[in-house]
Amino acid sequence: MKKYTSQNVYDAFIDRANFIFDEFECIALSFSGGKDSSVMLQLFNQVAQSRSRTFDVMYIDFEAQYEATIEHVEELKTLSQIREFYHFCLPLENEDNASSILRPTWTPWDQKEKHLWVRQMPSDAIHIGNVDPDIFQAGQEWEHLLSNFPKYLMKKHQAEKVACLVGIRTDESYHRFRSIAFGKMLYQNIHWSTDMGKSVYNFYPIYDWSTEDIWHAVSRFDLAYNQVYEMLWKNGVPISQQRICHPYGNDQRVSLNQWAALEPDTWHKIVNRVSGANFGNIYCKTSLLGHNGTEKPDWMTWEQYAVFLLESIGLYSEDLMMHYVRKIRILFDYIKAEANIKKEDIQENHMSKTESLSDWISWKRIARTIEKNDFPCRGLQYGLTIQDRETMQKLKKKWGALLGIEHYQSKEMKELKKEIEDEKN
Repeated sequence: MKKYTSQNVYDAFIDRANFIFDEFECIALSFSGGKDSSVMLQLFNQVAQSRSRTFDVMYIDFEAQYEATIEHVEELKTLSQIREFYHFCLPLENEDNASSILRPTWTPWDQKEKHLWVRQMPSDAIHIGNVDPDIFQAGQEWEHLLSNFPKYLMKKHQAEKVACLVGIRTDESYHRFRSIAFGKMLYQNIHWSTDMGKSVYNFYPIYDWSTEDIWHAVSRFDLAYNQVYEMLWKNGVPISQQRICHPYGNDQRVSLNQWAALEPDTWHKIVNRVSGANFGNIYCKTSLLGHNGTEKPDWMTWEQYAVFLLESIGLYSEDLMMHYVRKIRILFDYIKAEANIKKEDIQENHMSKTESLSDWISWKRIARTIEKNDFPCRGLQYGLTIQDRETMQKLKKKWGALLGIEHYQSKEMKELKKEIEDEKN
């Protein structure tokens, strides 16, 4: 295991766990069923046992999970020092579904779609019918649950403060590293902590562990682990790329194809449950959903592929298709006026670095703009126009959603989304 100052990361974790027990009476661990939070939970249980202490565990069940994950969750519910295991099966609104432009969000455990649930709700689940309203109310999102739960624990146990342990590691994300290493709101100036306000404090006791450290601990201390990782390894997925979280978000969707291979029975139910899941399975490794480059059919030209994408969009939303058609027609007029380039003269592939319009424009560039759902067409050097804004308003009114467009992070797109939502309210 790698060194943390004069300690290895395991010894540093033990010291951190003891510090938390010294400082807090009310302690809760966030558990996801993944390797990081699993190792943290089991090692923390060992420290708690040595001190004759107990703690609570929070698990958010997103319904469309691996069966092996649920088996691992049930396995760890039996740990000796858990005071109460909160297994939440709640209709969390607006969960990301980046695999579908028509239903860009979904709601796990939605009572209206109970006939499509991937699995039956566990008998000990905290659901919409029995959840304390201080924890969650209908119409709320998972951020509300995360914020309300520690306050509920403090009130229930009459504690002055609460420690929430989160099993994140900084080697998976530079943003995480910056947030922890240079955080300002801390508990007693401890950099692996965050003051969340109102006497709630987050702690990250395995923040400096590597993936190899996690598996070293599993082997050395004979810890239980989610068997999905075993299946992923046998399926050729390296340990650095193994993910088990629900794979419908913008970042997670690149692993959708793993589900179909590992648990086909579960996958069959997911396809019927989550809009666009099978589409994501097929295209998750292309630039349409992933980050690995465009993969058009070999028998198609880039022009044919662009037309195919437009027609595919048109099957579901003619308005969205015509938006892209209009933008492309404007492009044709522009290149004809500026460089006397006719539509039939547009090349298949483009030169990546050139100032020449004839080298820059290509059917590949057009196709990639469409498949990325690049609504402003920034890939074609466009900005968001007044007519684009009107089209977005129309799409929102007709579909009740922005067809995946709301995931753009640019300032103008965020502002437009807010304008549309404000008008609706």
